[in-house]
Amino acid sequence: MIKKFSLLLVVASPLIAIAQPNSGASNKDLQLNAITTAMPFLSITPDSRAGAMGDAGTALSANSNSVYWNTAMLNFSKQDAEVSVSYTPWLRQLTNDMSLSYVSGYKRIGKRHAVTGGLRFFSLGEITFTDSQGGKLRDDNPSEYEIVGGYAFKLADKLSIGINGKFAYSNLTGGYVTPGGTSKAGVAAATDISFVYYNDEAKLSQRDGIYTFGLTLNNIGNKVAYSEISTDQRDFLPMNLKIGNAYTMEFDKFNTLTWAVDVQKLLVPTPPARNPITGDIYSGKNNNVGVISGMLQSFYDAPGTVVKDDQGAVIQNADGTYKVEKGSRLKEELREFNIGTGLEYWYNEMFALRAGFFYEHYTKGSRQYFNAGVGLKYKVIGIDISYLAGLRPGNPLANTVRFTLRFEIPKNAKSNAPSDAE
Repeated sequence: MIKKFSLLLVVASPLIAIAQPNSGASNKDLQLNAITTAMPFLSITPDSRAGAMGDAGTALSANSNSVYWNTAMLNFSKQDAEVSVSYTPWLRQLTNDMSLSYVSGYKRIGKRHAVTGGLRFFSLGEITFTDSQGGKLRDDNPSEYEIVGGYAFKLADKLSIGINGKFAYSNLTGGYVTPGGTSKAGVAAATDISFVYYNDEAKLSQRDGIYTFGLTLNNIGNKVAYSEISTDQRDFLPMNLKIGNAYTMEFDKFNTLTWAVDVQKLLVPTPPARNPITGDIYSGKNNNVGVISGMLQSFYDAPGTVVKDDQGAVIQNADGTYKVEKGSRLKEELREFNIGTGLEYWYNEMFALRAGFFYEHYTKGSRQYFNAGVGLKYKVIGIDISYLAGLRPGNPLANTVRFTLRFEIPKNAKSNAPSDAE
């Protein structure tokens, strides 16, 4: 299994190399084509632990925030139950009143079952609506929230699956009426599907360890409309594929070190390259499709770089198609994979140090940052704090601080008694 773990990391490594900006690239390589979605707050990391490890939480050991990262992990938790509260002041480089609050918890039932739930509330602070001349119309406090419940089932000693059901509500305008129509709140129902392979008998360099492989499909749900009259122009939820690996090395009974790596990809169609005047597609595929079609299309629809002549006009082929730079479609597809990795050191299960790095290609959003954090635990109470340092000047995520307070409920004699038949 260690060999498989190493192989997965080797497979992921070229994605990092391919995605790196090329200082010698020509201007035609610099086109931006980020993928946008409705309700992006669903993808904001809510907890401080993974938030200090490069947002690489898909294969981390189970806790109350696993309902966000990987519900299937809960069948391998050491505790019988846990609840946590997290708070994140958001985009403090831009404003001082945006924040994300998150409450979550889980309960194991026997040896093969676990239930979990969470509530996410995102406040956008106070926003002033103005008319076209800049005159003040009114103040509002837009907000969004998500309610989620999940269930995990243990298939075998080392395998588990999980499923979440969620409801999300996004009220960005308070029903504001414009000459073009009336806005409305976005409403969505979605699901997460998760899988875990957990091997607590792994060894590396003759040391005992724990290897975990996790895979999740997140936010698979309906498209969202924010207008009463333009319901045909709906936006995708931030549907996401996450593949995670983690290895925990146990040096002795006091010291452990975990290395986690996540590869993430939005399962949302890429915007095609279009004629700015007529809207005709030069390259790529129409991204106004259904949910399932969009998920599948997201793996092969990157438009690449359309070739232009010296006057800036696109070059048309003899068959009526438009010339695209060779290999640019594949390069763009690979750039849609994000990489997160992090380390976590625990001493005596009382004190933790964490650090991580997250990379998103500059043409796809340019989220690139380092994380660091600490964790403290006394008996059943734990607190985690993380800090985000942006790599580029003016990064609105820079200096983000997350706080998480956890309360564990240890297993008692009764909870240890159930047989696998339960």
